[in-house]
Amino acid sequence: MAGEARELLRRPGEPQRTTFLELFFDLAFVVTLIQLSHVLASDLSWRGAFRTLVLLFAMGWIWYITVAITDRYNPHRPVIQVLVIATLVGTLVLVAAVPAAFGERGLVFAGAYVAIQIGRPLFTLFALRDRKLRRRPARALCWFSVSAVPWLVGAVTHGAARDVLWTLAVAVDYVAFALGRPTPGLGRSSSSEWRIVAEHLAERYRLFFIIALGELILVTSLTFSGNDMAVDKSAAFLTSIGITVLLWRIYIYRAGEVLATAIEASPDPLRLAISTLSAHMVMMAGIVVTAVGVELVIAHPLGHTPPDWTAVILGGPALFLVGRAQFEHAVLRRVSRDRPVGLLVLAVIAPGALLVPPLVVALAATAVLTGIAITDTVRTRQSASEKPSPPGGPL
Repeated sequence: MAGEARELLRRPGEPQRTTFLELFFDLAFVVTLIQLSHVLASDLSWRGAFRTLVLLFAMGWIWYITVAITDRYNPHRPVIQVLVIATLVGTLVLVAAVPAAFGERGLVFAGAYVAIQIGRPLFTLFALRDRKLRRRPARALCWFSVSAVPWLVGAVTHGAARDVLWTLAVAVDYVAFALGRPTPGLGRSSSSEWRIVAEHLAERYRLFFIIALGELILVTSLTFSGNDMAVDKSAAFLTSIGITVLLWRIYIYRAGEVLATAIEASPDPLRLAISTLSAHMVMMAGIVVTAVGVELVIAHPLGHTPPDWTAVILGGPALFLVGRAQFEHAVLRRVSRDRPVGLLVLAVIAPGALLVPPLVVALAATAVLTGIAITDTVRTRQSASEKPSPPGGPL
């Protein structure tokens, strides 16, 4: 039985590339990000932004745990394929409930989330007969059962109570994982228990980012096609495409290229995986906000720019830069000077953005991102051989 259970694990010599099944699963997250941008666009208040962030981190956790499963277990095994496809079905239910998750579909969202997060470790416990291998899913089951309480209680409450309870639920999921999910009788997870396949995890992060950019391209194209192609709107369309290209270029520079090497070199790969996950979630938030800004700029390129429009047009790239700086520090143990400088410039131009049309504000954001991309290109030529230096690694 133990031998059969271990057959589910990835073996060191097996291919580490992302499988078609995982790419198929990722398709659900294109729609997820579009739904989240619609949620934010419908309520550009601080409360609307906060709720969108809670939903983003919840959906991102579904994605990451699926990545962790296919990183540890062989995705070519039928049992694991069934688990991933079942998660896909549950994720699509979550996606359908996202627009009204803080309204009348709260119980649908919370119920589907809890079913996925509790169902997966239960399924894994059933599939694994080896007692040692079952410790990890047992810890997950314990902690997901704890977070299920605020998820479900929050679903039957309304207003601020749901906001607080769901925030607590998300915090429990992330903090417990970061602490190794300490569980009575089972201890906590160790780095040795979480053998991470570096090439696979790095590729999954890169593909997740590409999916987010795909959502941004889709929003840009659909918004432009739904409007007349006048000169001002065509200029807004080209500006939005330019922003997308620049986000891709800035992401890839060095840290994105050497992530797999950094994971392999890290003395604590689990810690690095957690820090890079956090960084990617912040970058995802930036792209969701950017998508809302793009939609507004293409639909209304000229005229007055309200404060909330300014917040999303400039705030999206700013959030991306914050996450990108965190990502760079996790992988290279440094932050390029142009990241904080770019954030400072965006903050400085924000007050003046209220006096100019949305298209001009978007062009200003594009100029800041262009400056960062150019600086990165120059630095690439000067330090092409720079090696990753994750926390705890050699200086």
